[in-house]
Amino acid sequence: MEHADQAAGRIRKVVIAGGGTAGWLAACALAHQFRERLDITLVESEQIGTVGVGESTVPPIRTFHRFLQIDEQEFLRAVAGTFKLSISFENWLRPGDRYIHPFGITGQGTWAAAFHHFWLDSQRRGMTSALGDFCLETLASREDRFALGTDPQVNYAYHLDAGLYAKFLRRIAERHGLKRVEGKIREVSRHAHSGDVDALVLEDGQRLEGDLFIDCTGFRGLLIEQTLQTGYEDWSDWLPSDRAVAVQTESDGAPVPYTRAIAHEAGWRWHIPLQHRVGNGLVFSSRYMSDDEAHAKLLRDVGARPLKDPWLVPFRTGRRRKAWNRNVVSLGLASGFIEPLESTSLHLTISAVVRLIQLFPFDGISPALVDRFNDVSREEMEHVRDFIVLHYHATRRDEPMWVACREMALPPSLQIRLRAWRERAHAWQNADELFRVDSWTHVLLGQGIAPGPPHPLAQALADEDLRRLLYGIREPIGRAVAQMPSQQAFIARYCQAGPEVWGARASTP
Repeated sequence: MEHADQAAGRIRKVVIAGGGTAGWLAACALAHQFRERLDITLVESEQIGTVGVGESTVPPIRTFHRFLQIDEQEFLRAVAGTFKLSISFENWLRPGDRYIHPFGITGQGTWAAAFHHFWLDSQRRGMTSALGDFCLETLASREDRFALGTDPQVNYAYHLDAGLYAKFLRRIAERHGLKRVEGKIREVSRHAHSGDVDALVLEDGQRLEGDLFIDCTGFRGLLIEQTLQTGYEDWSDWLPSDRAVAVQTESDGAPVPYTRAIAHEAGWRWHIPLQHRVGNGLVFSSRYMSDDEAHAKLLRDVGARPLKDPWLVPFRTGRRRKAWNRNVVSLGLASGFIEPLESTSLHLTISAVVRLIQLFPFDGISPALVDRFNDVSREEMEHVRDFIVLHYHATRRDEPMWVACREMALPPSLQIRLRAWRERAHAWQNADELFRVDSWTHVLLGQGIAPGPPHPLAQALADEDLRRLLYGIREPIGRAVAQMPSQQAFIARYCQAGPEVWGARASTP
């Protein structure tokens, strides 16, 4: 009898509710890894639009692509992709100010003291340089250059067309046997005794039964929230922006190898260059700017011809209290949303998909593993949240929204990081965290947070030894960047998209 009960709880049929990037990321990864063991179905409706603005990524996407055995050149041609070395933060500390958050390693530290301690002490001694001078990705970003096979190696991510990316993933998933069903979900059916979801009923009466359901229905969270009423932890007290207006425009020049994040009086604006167009958006707080004002400001500031009408994306920052509840796993916007500032939305989806694969409940759902999934999901979201809150809080802008952010009470976890930085110039990265010590350091300095005294190990170096150390790091980086072509020239040679992509200039959101 016990064996029969265990067999009855086994997971063999997976139903993914919703397409878009999150749905097709999940479909592609599960079909790739488990195509011999699972029956996987994805249901989506072409009548329901997706948010469609997730066009900027972070470097771990390349590891995920290697897992899926995706050819980089094929991928970039299919999504009109460009390369991304960093994020350029403009007007954040104050209007007219700029700093770069690079993806690469900065300098060379020791196991006892990170490089920034040595650089900070060089500043104290009057040796003039910028921290970014010791980072290949920063220098290449300044000069709009890109190449592969550099020494030191370049660390990069991508800009991509979200609609084309979902189509690219769909082709891969369907090659691995995934079934796609077109239709709108009319009803979510629950088991009379267990309360678990047992089927999705479509408007045409079709019933899609499953053992495990993946909710990729976006902000509405059709399964995880509307059906299971999981609850939502609201973070709007720390992250004031709650809306975005997005628009796609003609290219306004050669694509730069970085995302631009440009602060304004009530939020910030993104600028993401693709091969065939530019993705733009204005993120703002509805308490300080109206929809009409945001719409007009975006069209005024982009400075290029729109390819379609702008569209509004309301959002609520925070997370589901459980990313995995009963037999429903929420991914993407259905599981929560921080905001697009550090390009983490696709990464958080990919990370959750990988976590699901690692903990997949073939022999029945284990409460211990569900708890583990939820704990790691929460910690990951909170880490990203703190990093983004830092950008809003550490500013000297004097508009009402920014003053309120500067004066707000911070999450205790972020308070600890700021104290360690202010007292001893200390930054750290825990094992599972996305943002490295270098990321924290560049943003803390860029946002004007003064560090405390550097590590004593740096102070112990003689002037000549410190100069020799800095020169030995800086010189090969400058030499490598000088040999790089422009990003435009590299793309033309490596991954130029064809006319079938250029014809999709304005993908539907």
